[in-house]
Amino acid sequence: MSKKKQTREQILTVAFEMASREGLESLTIGELAKQVGMSKSGLFAHFNSRSNLQAAVVMFAGECFAARIIVPCREASHPSIEAKIRHMLDNWLTWNSSFQGSCMFLDAWRESHDEEDPMQQALEGTIKKWLNYLHIQFEKGIESGEFREDLDCWQTVYELYGLYLSSHLFRTLKLESEGAKRFWTGIDGLFYKVRK
Repeated sequence: MSKKKQTREQILTVAFEMASREGLESLTIGELAKQVGMSKSGLFAHFNSRSNLQAAVVMFAGECFAARIIVPCREASHPSIEAKIRHMLDNWLTWNSSFQGSCMFLDAWRESHDEEDPMQQALEGTIKKWLNYLHIQFEKGIESGEFREDLDCWQTVYELYGLYLSSHLFRTLKLESEGAKRFWTGIDGLFYKVRK
């Protein structure tokens, strides 16, 4: 790895930690430069703008997300597709609670945004990649004969994501139990419907 790439990696690691604590919107070139012990101009040379910095952090967070949520499930042995998906969901909830009380990706999302905004483009790509990955798991469940042949995989992902968003809101309002019981009750109901 080149020195420039190594420096960029170190900057993104610190930026990711800052965004995890205070949210992506809190990231500024000036504050990050202080945290990594660089001049503003030195840091600016790596990203050229605050929005590019935020986009780079989102992409870095996407890589961390895959490493923490998806990779452990790929490497583990599961008795069924359902068990693999449940393992991923458990990792997903752990990921969510490791941030400033909420989800970094959800907090940074703005429905009304400039289509050229690098951060929003990076967010959209990251979230779509995760949704597509979930969709593939349900397709595999159909192929293996574990899930119903007529299962609408996108509808299932839609309902699953709705459970996640509800859990996120209820946890913020302190209406969700410590072990996310409401979420898992919803997941039990979802799998009851999708099984053959």
